Amino acid sequence: MSILSTPEQQAPTISRIQQAKARLWRLGPISIVPFAIILLLFVLIALMPGWFAKHDPTLTALSIRLKAPGFVGPDGSSYFLGTDELGRDVYSRLIYGARVSLFVSVTAVFISGIIGGFLGMLAGFYRNWAGALIMRVADILLSIPFFLLAILTVAVLGPSLLNLIIVLGLARWPRYARVTQSTTLSTVNKDFVKATAALGARPGRLLIRHILPEVIPPLVVVATLEVGLMIIFEASLSFIGLGVQPPNPSWGSMLSVGQQYVSTAWWLATFPGIAIFLIVISINMIGDYVRDRLDPKNQKR
Repeated sequence: MSILSTPEQQAPTISRIQQAKARLWRLGPISIVPFAIILLLFVLIALMPGWFAKHDPTLTALSIRLKAPGFVGPDGSSYFLGTDELGRDVYSRLIYGARVSLFVSVTAVFISGIIGGFLGMLAGFYRNWAGALIMRVADILLSIPFFLLAILTVAVLGPSLLNLIIVLGLARWPRYARVTQSTTLSTVNKDFVKATAALGARPGRLLIRHILPEVIPPLVVVATLEVGLMIIFEASLSFIGLGVQPPNPSWGSMLSVGQQYVSTAWWLATFPGIAIFLIVISINMIGDYVRDRLDPKNQKR
C-alpha cells in the first residue's frame, strides 16, 4: 500500500472536518463557551493571583523538596500540586506564572499591532517609495525564522522581562503590516473613499474616519491568534533561559526544570504543560470563531 494518500482518500477526511465545523457553526456562541470560561479563569488568576495562591512562589524550603501532589507540610500547609526541586509550591508558581505569560503576550501583541497597523496603513495609502520600503523591510523580517531572531536579539540585549516584551513586540509587526496594507489598498479604491477625497478631505481624515474602521476587524482577528503564539514564544524563550529570570515564576522555566525530573517528579513538567495547552487552545478557538464571524464569506451562514 502506498504511503502517500491520493486526493480520493483525503476527500472523506476533509468532508468530515467540514461537517464537524458546520455542526460547530450551528451551535453559535455556545460552541466557544467552555473555552471562554477557561480563558476568563486564567485572566482572573493573572489579575488576582493572591486570591488563588496562599504560598509565596519564590519561598524555598529544601526540607520539603520534590514532594508529590497532595503533600501536607509539617506546619499543616497543603501543597496541592506538590513542590519543586527547591521546595517551592508548584501550585503558587503556576498561578503567578499565568500573570507573566498573559502580561507578556498581551503587551507584545499590543505593541506589534500598533506598529504594524500604522505602518501597513501608510504603505497601503500612499503607495510611494516609503510604502515600498516599509513592505520590503517587512518581507525581510518575515523571511528570518522568528524564533532565531528572538534568540539572537534577547542574547544581545540580555534576558529580562522588559527585553522579552520588546523583542516579541518588534519582531511580529510585519504580519500586521501585511494584513493592514492589503485591507487599506482595497479600501482606498472604494467609491466612498474616492468621493470623500474628491470633496477635499485631508489624508489624515481619510485614514482615521474611513480606512481605520475597515482595518480594525482583520487586526483584531490577527491579534487574537497571535496571543496564543506569544504565550508559546515566551515559554520557549524562558525554557532556554532567555526569558523571565529566576526566581520569578514562568511556565517555560518550570518546564525547563521539570524536564530534568521527568522520571522522578512528573508533576513539575506536567502541570505547566497542561496550563499552556489549555490557555493556548482556548485563545485559538476563540480567535478562530472571531475570524469566521468577521469573514464576509461566512455572513450567509
